[in-house]
Amino acid sequence: MKFMLEGKTICYGTGSVTHDSLSADSPAIVFIHGAGFDHSVWVMPARYFARHGFRVVAPDLPAHGASEGPPLASIGEMARWLNNLLNELQINSATIVGHSMGSLVAMSYAAQFPAETQKLAFLGASAPMPVGPVLLDAAQDNSPAAFAMANTWSHSHPGGLGASATPGMSNFVSGARWLQRMQPGVYYHDLAACNEFEPVLPDMPKAVLVINGAQDKMTPARNGLALASALKDVSDQQSATVQTVTLAGCGHSMLSERHNEVLDALTGLADG
Repeated sequence: MKFMLEGKTICYGTGSVTHDSLSADSPAIVFIHGAGFDHSVWVMPARYFARHGFRVVAPDLPAHGASEGPPLASIGEMARWLNNLLNELQINSATIVGHSMGSLVAMSYAAQFPAETQKLAFLGASAPMPVGPVLLDAAQDNSPAAFAMANTWSHSHPGGLGASATPGMSNFVSGARWLQRMQPGVYYHDLAACNEFEPVLPDMPKAVLVINGAQDKMTPARNGLALASALKDVSDQQSATVQTVTLAGCGHSMLSERHNEVLDALTGLADG
């Protein structure tokens, strides 16, 4: 779907089910992509939830995918932009799901707009999310080396060899093509925003899910577990639940390497 927001054309996925075909009180779920990607990484969960009565919003952040730029300079700005988008779509509360950089946007959104946040899911998360200077410098130069490094570090060993649960697909090649089609400068803006983000734990919604990849080299599983532990300290005071799922043999690219397991975990959160 495309429409105008703040004078720019933006694109968002609905799981191929229009919101007009659903009732106004249908639950909403929002999917936020990671650095350098777009809404198409969420095709499988978006289609599933749309066909189970959810209003799905999977936006291309500014300058990503089919959304016009420029890219936003900080995670906080991305969260405020997301809130403006949901207001335009007349969505007053939603489950917010983010992968990698998107998990930081989800965290910032929940901290800024707690009343609008029903549940949270952090995939491949780390807070803070430091980015090494070698990758940052290569991204600032728009060097292909930045994409090669990120794509290599984002996959488990089998995934890096091209293994895929989908016959005929190569996770590694698909990840490379996603990154290579970015506009110049966008990846650097994304990585710099992650590197500069200062975590603020949100007021807890009623449920939080943290999904980690056991072979994740970009945001190691220990970082996601540390985030979950910090969230549990907050949740103990607010009667909220925090669930963790660690995917064996999975890297950072969990939406392609372990899409069925990710969907199972998200379904448990949304239906719980």
